[in-house]
Amino acid sequence: MFEKFKDRIAMKSDPASPRYRRYMANRICGLRIKYVTERINDVETVIGRAGGMNIRDGVFIVHASNNIVFRANVDEMSAGELLSHDGVVLTAPDLETGRERTIVVHFTDYFR
Repeated sequence: MFEKFKDRIAMKSDPASPRYRRYMANRICGLRIKYVTERINDVETVIGRAGGMNIRDGVFIVHASNNIVFRANVDEMSAGELLSHDGVVLTAPDLETGRERTIVVHFTDYFR
């Protein structure tokens, strides 16, 4: 019962707070990926297919097409779900490239 109450408090908190960012990361962690896209110079490019998301030592990892396509610290990552509830937009400084990236992850099953 306390977990449901804690989740409600987290959802009402500031989306820029580390607590809310950890909550969203834990919520989408473990969902299967259909494909991952990134917009570069107004062109949407598919950067991976068929993978998953995981959190390890405070780092959010997106792997698709047998590669790690995105790594970011959970406390610095912003996550917002798509209106269709079948994906999420992730924005954070990428630990792989060192620059801020925005990717869209589309799920194989709906966001619950």
